[in-house]
Parts: sequence; structure tokens; C-alpha cells
Amino acid sequence: MLMATLFCYGSLKRGFWNHEIYCADAISIQHATVRGRLYEFSSGIPVLEVPDTDILAYGTGDILEDIALQRRFEMNRQKYLECNGDGWKQIEGELITLPDPAITIPPIDRLEGFHPDSDSLYLRVLVPVKLTDERVTTAWCYVAAPETARTLTLTISATSKYALHQICHKD
Repeated sequence: MLMATLFCYGSLKRGFWNHEIYCADAISIQHATVRGRLYEFSSGIPVLEVPDTDILAYGTGDILEDIALQRRFEMNRQKYLECNGDGWKQIEGELITLPDPAITIPPIDRLEGFHPDSDSLYLRVLVPVKLTDERVTTAWCYVAAPETARTLTLTISATSKYALHQICHKD
């Protein structure tokens, strides 16, 4: 069975209104982290920024090719870069595995304002994700598009209804 994995940090997580609409058919949901900075719009909706070096691929309008690309990256496990005082944090969220990406991902792309051939509110990018058992995998994640980051005033969120956790673990 063809599947897609998404790293979700906002309204697609369990307990939030978009989860039941878009992720009710989830095959699995696991706690996970990505490196990044979490901001929120004035409306309270979260938006994630990830380091350019962590972006393995950009989503396209061909979801099946995107999933094939993700599988190729899975075969060559990516190293997860820890926070080391460089301003990036470990952003907590959920790794959600969905069936039939050709059916389940396009509605989420629309929800997130991702339009591969035009300006987008968010981009869908492939990033390394760390699971609680320290395994590293890859997942698609919706992050701020450059146009979004430039035109909106974003504030780093310390408290939010999304339980935003920005924890940089010191080793």
C-alpha cells in the first residue's frame, strides 16, 4: 500500500479541528520532532520555518512522484542535526502516516495554501524527522513560503493553543 508521512505541528494534530477532517484515516500517529523555528500569524495559526540545509526536496503537483522521491530518501537515511545553539529548536509535533497519497494529500495541500505552480502560503517540503526512539525518518511538512515570511509579521510563539514546544536539548 502506498503511504505518505506528514510532520504536523498545528491544526492537523490529534485534538484539533482539522485532524478529523483530513487525517481520520491515519494509519499511524507518532510523536516526533523537526529542527526549526515556530511562529504564528496574528490569527494564532502556527507557521514553521526550517533550516534550508534540512530541506531534502520541495513538493510538486505530482504527489506520486513526490512519494517515490521520499522513498528514495528513506533508503539513504538522513542524519538528523541536533540543536547546537545556532538558533534552531526542536519543534514537537506528530508524524502522521496516511494511506493513498493521491487522495489524501491534495486536500491538505489546498488547506495549507500550497500551490506548486504559483504563489503559496505554505510550501510542502521533505525534511528529516526524529522519532521518540531516536530513529530518523523523512516526512513532508508545510513550512512558510518565502513570500509569506517576507510579507507577514510573524512573532515567535512562546504560548499557543497548539502547545508549541520549542526545546533545544543540550547534550
